[in-house]
Amino acid sequence: MERRVLVVDDDAEVRQLIDAALRDVGFEVSLAGSGEEALALVAAGDYDVVVTDLQMPGMDGLQVCERIVQIRPDVPVVILTARGTLDAAVGAIRAGAYDFVTHPLALQPFQLLIERAARHRELTSEVKRLREVAAPQPFAGIVGSSQAMRIIFDMVARVASTDSTVLITGETGSGKELIARAVHQRNRRAAGPFVAINCAAMPEALLESELFGHARGAFTDAKVARPGLLLQASGGTLLLDEIGEMPLTVQAKLLRVLQERTVRPVGGDRELPLDLRIVAATNRDLEKAVEEGRFREDLFYRIHVVRIEVPSLKARGADVLELAQQALERFARSAGKQVTSLSSAAAERLLSYDWPGNVRELHNAIERAVALSRYAELTVEDLPQNVRELRGSQILVADDAAHLPSMEEVERRYVLRVLDAVHGNKALAARVLGFDRKTLYRKMERFGVAPPSSADK
Repeated sequence: MERRVLVVDDDAEVRQLIDAALRDVGFEVSLAGSGEEALALVAAGDYDVVVTDLQMPGMDGLQVCERIVQIRPDVPVVILTARGTLDAAVGAIRAGAYDFVTHPLALQPFQLLIERAARHRELTSEVKRLREVAAPQPFAGIVGSSQAMRIIFDMVARVASTDSTVLITGETGSGKELIARAVHQRNRRAAGPFVAINCAAMPEALLESELFGHARGAFTDAKVARPGLLLQASGGTLLLDEIGEMPLTVQAKLLRVLQERTVRPVGGDRELPLDLRIVAATNRDLEKAVEEGRFREDLFYRIHVVRIEVPSLKARGADVLELAQQALERFARSAGKQVTSLSSAAAERLLSYDWPGNVRELHNAIERAVALSRYAELTVEDLPQNVRELRGSQILVADDAAHLPSMEEVERRYVLRVLDAVHGNKALAARVLGFDRKTLYRKMERFGVAPPSSADK
């Protein structure tokens, strides 16, 4: 749905000017010639922003603002005034206004202000929803309602009931182990153990012993036989995390285990049967590693039966807020602090940041924010400096003022960048950008991007 703005002004020419300016950027606009008419429209309909003139016959703009704040506190009010004085600003703030603007209007900054106000309302509503409604998740411990995560949930549900080997790929910190646990929990072996080993965290000899176990006397200090993780995971699931870092000699032995479903401990003289599911995870490009001779091709095809690619956090849109709210509640309980929610401004920063460290970085940022918080609501000041300053956006501008891009060019770059991050998903891109889809399509057409296919509509 298009975002709706109510414009209140006793001057018909000003109403028409604002109407045209806001419709140009995708708003649906309603007009009122008096404060009384405006309050009747607000009572009967839903508006994302109200713009009201300050000086009007009868009920003035401050009175309109105060009444709207009373009956619809979630709707931001922007006050227009010909008097850019301190008294006017203080009066607007006391009345509860979101912002105030002086005449004559500079249209582009005014359009951006109204878009920001509408975004503020959207974020406030989203934060309130997250605080009041705990949406059930299909898998315990995994948060997300974005299209990208719905695809993951569907894939996990379809593959979990089988015994096929699963390869989980994705950036560091994106939640690959949580997906592996979800596969295990939906499998017939859910009552069995879930065992994980990081193949990059130990030297070759130790990794071999950890995986395959060893017989008594197999090497110095091997005074007793010890079953490896393959045997310890029997009846359950073994996660081979960072499998792309596994040495080639260990890869060869693992390949035999996958083929024969038996394991021979280091120094042992007999094969022991295995009944387990193998799940592998990596942030590496295994196909490239195969080409470069760093990963065995035959092992690659053994583990690459079903592939689940976990999206980066920046491709998950508003999932950032759900994950942040979950982390906030967890860290607040742990710290014994009465922190319950995010401010809308903090939520906007979280949505705008890139999260190169993915969910792990988000959790770190929220833990820090909770530790530093002084109020029941996390504010922008509680967030790490790089998130506060939005350095993750990476919208580059030149240092030379003569080569600075226009606002249109900055917007074009950002829209294209979001579309690329969500792999062309128009609905998700519109949600991340804060547009309705019709507005996004108009911008895509203006920026020369291919129009959406019928499947996207």
